[in-house]
Amino acid sequence: VSCRIRRHHELGLNEHHQNEVINYMRFARSKRGLRLKTVDSCFQDLKDSRLVEETFTIDEVSEVLNGLQAVVHSEVESELINTAYTNVLLLRQLFSQAEKWYLKLQTDISELENRELLEQVAEFEKAEFVSSSKKPIIDITKPKLVPINEGGTTELLNKEILRLQQENEKLKSRLKTIEIQAVNALDEKSKLERVLQDLQLDQENQQ
Repeated sequence: VSCRIRRHHELGLNEHHQNEVINYMRFARSKRGLRLKTVDSCFQDLKDSRLVEETFTIDEVSEVLNGLQAVVHSEVESELINTAYTNVLLLRQLFSQAEKWYLKLQTDISELENRELLEQVAEFEKAEFVSSSKKPIIDITKPKLVPINEGGTTELLNKEILRLQQENEKLKSRLKTIEIQAVNALDEKSKLERVLQDLQLDQENQQ
């Protein structure tokens, strides 16, 4: 039981976000499988089309290998480029959603080469997909991300609203205090002016 609980919290995410990660990993595994099949077909095509003779010269072998290298290089490069662009689109979705809530997300590129974290992700993938036949299939065709109305984001906004309301009440109280002090100061000024006038009258009478 303890292992099961630990596995669910390996990535440090809540259940909703963990399911989002699983959806992405399922998508990535599917794309990876298709690309590997393409690479395998490159070798099979070579066997079927070129390996029809019993013997080859060194130059012929070199030519065959060079052709295979070019094809595989192109396939791998294409997949790496596509993966990078796909990740950019994923980040775009997340950043776009965050901007709707006036949030600024930050990334740490150095963490992408953290071997310990990479191994952690590998273990998570193995735990989630090796026994996938026992798990319900997660729909990867659901709509694009939209702002979440419940959970951490709303709680954050409610806290900010409460903070602003409390700050507003403090400002109102401070303003009222200043107004009272101003009225008292005017009253004191009026009293001093009357005393001054009385003193001036007394002085004139004496003269």
